[in-house]
Amino acid sequence: MLAGAMAFTATACGSTSTAAAPAGKPAVLAAFYPLQWVTEQVGGPDITVRSLTAAGVEPHDLELGAQQIADLEDATLTVYIKGVQPAVDEAVTADRAFDAATAVTTIPAGEHEEHAEGEVDHEHEVPYDPHLWLDPARFATVATKLGERLAAADPAHAQGFKDRAATTAAALSTLDQEFTKALSTCATKTMITAHEAFGYLADRYRLKQVGITLDPETEPSPARIAEVAELAKAEKVTTVFTEALVSPKVAEVLAAEAGAKTAVLDPLESKPAGDYLSAMRDNLQTLRTSLGCTP
Repeated sequence: MLAGAMAFTATACGSTSTAAAPAGKPAVLAAFYPLQWVTEQVGGPDITVRSLTAAGVEPHDLELGAQQIADLEDATLTVYIKGVQPAVDEAVTADRAFDAATAVTTIPAGEHEEHAEGEVDHEHEVPYDPHLWLDPARFATVATKLGERLAAADPAHAQGFKDRAATTAAALSTLDQEFTKALSTCATKTMITAHEAFGYLADRYRLKQVGITLDPETEPSPARIAEVAELAKAEKVTTVFTEALVSPKVAEVLAAEAGAKTAVLDPLESKPAGDYLSAMRDNLQTLRTSLGCTP
């Protein structure tokens, strides 16, 4: 049975400030925005959802204070993806955690980028790409599995969890259909991105992702920039995609070298202006324009 509400006090850089959950409602922690969104959709009025990562903060940068670690140990449930935030990976209590990566078939992490001597690639300590929320079809499966997990833990509200999970999965399936149709007639299939966050999107919709770097904290070498610029020219790429939370300078240098422009493609690692669905539809429009997709 889900435990009673917990009080969560954020103390670390990049964390959110949280208050006690309303009496009688279990509190569930979500590691960062897309997991917060899906948990809110599935949990509905039967739980209170808190995010460990504040809006506008790179989730990879999250550090946990002593109080947050204690909160994670006592939390009713923590929804996370192993490999995104090492601090969360180390602090979660296994029997009260839902790793969304275990609900879907993952794809391998990219391997192109060399790391400086002694540098640790935290994001890819696991052998798979963790950005699975960027494939609506896989994310629909996550919603379904999360509903099952919550229903098993709290039988009194099981039907509500299952119904909302089905509704959320249906909305994500509709989004998936929109992407499939809209990206089926593009002049180019190559996406050059600031870092390799869009592997699942590329895998689902038969696109080719070329990341300037493997992760947002890695500085690309001049040789890597030149290599990607040559590829962009060869494949007639017109746009280099940047991100809201990552400096666009490297992408702008590459775009200038390749004779291309830049556009923002949101990896949804932080809360957007709207919500997950609206931000993904904004991404779809950006892709259609940038890849030369016909109606």
